Amino acid sequence: MRVLLTGGAGFIGSHIIEHIIRKTKWEIICVDKLSYSSKGWSRLSDSGMYTNPRVRCITWDLGTPFSEGLIQELGEIDIIIHMAAETHVDKSIAYPVECIRNNVMSTTYLLEYARTLKSLKIFQYFSTDEIFGPAPHGVNYKEWDPHRPTNPYSASKAASEDICLAYQNTYKLPVLITNLMNVFGERQFVEKFVPLLIKKVLNDEIVDIHTEPDGVTPGSRFYIHARNVAAAVLFILENGQPGEKYNITGEKEVNNLEMAQKVAAIIGKPLKYNLVSCHESRPGHDTRYALDGTKLFEMGWRLPITFDQSLEKTVKWTLAHPEWLEE
Repeated sequence: MRVLLTGGAGFIGSHIIEHIIRKTKWEIICVDKLSYSSKGWSRLSDSGMYTNPRVRCITWDLGTPFSEGLIQELGEIDIIIHMAAETHVDKSIAYPVECIRNNVMSTTYLLEYARTLKSLKIFQYFSTDEIFGPAPHGVNYKEWDPHRPTNPYSASKAASEDICLAYQNTYKLPVLITNLMNVFGERQFVEKFVPLLIKKVLNDEIVDIHTEPDGVTPGSRFYIHARNVAAAVLFILENGQPGEKYNITGEKEVNNLEMAQKVAAIIGKPLKYNLVSCHESRPGHDTRYALDGTKLFEMGWRLPITFDQSLEKTVKWTLAHPEWLEE
């Protein structure tokens, strides 16, 4: 099997490459434009994947159509995993046009390329829990629940989902969609919550804990380690069906304050924090997201590593590799 994975220099993509190489005999072509958060090919170099003979890396901006030369270099592809995207909500709010153009057009150009492939078996599009909007307490969204995005980033992902489904219906592309929750793990860019927590606790800085509008109740997420995500991706590629959607969910819900306390406890330093109303400080952000993972669970998938094991492993690894806390 020959896999084209977009965004493989990024945090989650690099873990997926490592997992597929270790668990299969497949070949992977990684296409990435190497934006600021990719930190070059350093994630793949750090894990030994960049020099692996079954991994090939190509620099290309997916926001432009595939050239004939690039198509020739890629050759026939059996599986496309489309992960590349601008994912930072704050940046999408500050620069909405850039975010929407990048995420929607990169997906469309990739779908256009996919139409040229004769051997394509699966086009897996990576989406997010944020397309469903805020989840009231007690509500976990199922795969086909309506989209209610609340910021430019989530709107761009929801639009891209619909475009994928349109291509599946119109051109019979073997599209399947994966919705994902908050991910953490080794080599994550420091702007994200868990590495930012580690950095602030280490530096004795105050951590802002975003809350619901009452200014007291912390917001919450379901967290999952990137390697668990990679295991789920491989499971879906081997067992999923085109035209379907699959939620990948974390083990348990953790609120922002609990997560900060857990990280501080692993580091062994006190937590200094402020409770800040999310709606006042971050318009367009939601205090709770939640997905229902029953579908994948009933197919037989299980989390390889628990949340607590994953978090402790991530924090200790990051402490031993402080270079990943640099901007």
